Amino acid sequence: MSDDLHYMTLALEEARRAADAGEAPIGAVLVDAAGVVIAAAGNAPIANHDPTGHAEIRALRIAAEKIGNYRLPGTTLFVTLEPCAMCAGAISIARVKRLVIAASDPKGGAVWHGPRFFEQPTCHWRPETVQGPLAEEAGDLLRAFFRARR
Repeated sequence: MSDDLHYMTLALEEARRAADAGEAPIGAVLVDAAGVVIAAAGNAPIANHDPTGHAEIRALRIAAEKIGNYRLPGTTLFVTLEPCAMCAGAISIARVKRLVIAASDPKGGAVWHGPRFFEQPTCHWRPETVQGPLAEEAGDLLRAFFRARR
C-alpha cells in the first residue's frame, strides 16, 4: 500500500530526529481514518527524563490531547520498530485500529516476539498488525546508532 510507505517514511524521519538528539532512533506516526496525520514523535526518554518517553507513547499522548479522548478508534499507528510490552499495552488501551511495524525486534519486541501481547487472553483490544515497509532502513538506522555507541 503506497500510503503505508508515505506514513512510514514520516515515522523514519521522526526516528532520524531522535537519533540526532542522542535518543534511540525510533519514530511513530498516528493517522486518523481519513489519512490525516494527527501525531508524530520520536523517542525522547533521555531528553524528557521519562522512562515512558517511547515514540509510540508520545504519539498516542499527542493524539489523545488533540482529540480530547484517550481512545483513538479508527486510527493507524506506524512505528519503525516492533513495540515493547509497555507500548503494546498503550496501543491496546487506546483502541488503535491498525498497527504497521517496519523492523521486528526479537530482543525487546512484544508483538511478534517475547510476550506476544496481543495474543494474550487478558488483552482486551487487538489491532490489526502488519509488517510495513522500510524494515531494512529502520533496522539499518538502529544498528548504526548502537554500533557508534559501543
